[in-house]
Amino acid sequence: MDFNRTYTLKEVSQILQCQFIGDENFLIKGINEIHVVREGDIVFVDHPKYYDKAMHSAASVVLINKIVDCPEGKALLISEDPFRDFNKLTIHFNPFIASKNSISDTAIIGENTIIQPNVFIGNNVKIGANCVIHPNVSIYDNSVIGNNVTIHANTVLGADAFYYKKRPTGFDKLLSGGRVVIEDHVDLGASCTIDKGVTGDTTIKEGTKIDNQVHVGHDTVIGRKCLIASQTGIAGCVIIEDEVTIWGQVGMNSGITIGKGAIILGQTGVTKSVAGGKTYFGTPIAESREKLKEMAAIKLFLKDKKNL
Repeated sequence: MDFNRTYTLKEVSQILQCQFIGDENFLIKGINEIHVVREGDIVFVDHPKYYDKAMHSAASVVLINKIVDCPEGKALLISEDPFRDFNKLTIHFNPFIASKNSISDTAIIGENTIIQPNVFIGNNVKIGANCVIHPNVSIYDNSVIGNNVTIHANTVLGADAFYYKKRPTGFDKLLSGGRVVIEDHVDLGASCTIDKGVTGDTTIKEGTKIDNQVHVGHDTVIGRKCLIASQTGIAGCVIIEDEVTIWGQVGMNSGITIGKGAIILGQTGVTKSVAGGKTYFGTPIAESREKLKEMAAIKLFLKDKKNL
């Protein structure tokens, strides 16, 4: 998530009321999670297991809960609770602004786009030309929709990420400050839910077609010309490359990659990354021919055992 201008390390430390290590004039451009962090960003880390990863990431500033040696060319913000303070930065730089109208005055809607009754369009939404947005669709703030997009009834774009930290008192939510970006010629079926990124974008690229009742988690990137059938659940931070076909009731773990041109057959549990150009089936996932041979062998074994 980019700031509206460049801030210094000292300015950000004053927002958080925390100690810093590094040049007070060190420049900061935004905040991001570890998997999308860039030079100029702040990343947070609150567990020793991930200290090294954060320190050696592209981030320029690490928001951390321990004083450690600062790598050359970086700076540190020392916080008692980096998770809490990361939320403070999201609230400060991207606060929630309540809508006053069903279609915000700040929304930009392209030529020949049809908006059906009872559609909600939030602040700073951009919708291209020749789109059709069907009834009861909700498009949250800052979403970006390209040209020639169709979105069917009851679909929600931009709900919060499902991202929580367990505390003794319950679960604390990591606030979402990212966006949903839908490129040209995408179709979204009825009652789909596309969560926004925590700090970056959840993206569906050009020409992809999604059936009814599909869930796409935060920060997931779906490639070009993919086909995704109904009741598929895609967790956060998944990368689905171009021309992938996913059939119904598929479930995916977070943080995995589906290679270009892969086919995932119905009711598969995608528990790990898989290469492109192959067909997969089952839970745990395997190449479909191997999985079907395995199932046939088990069936034959049970039949022979019964006949003993």
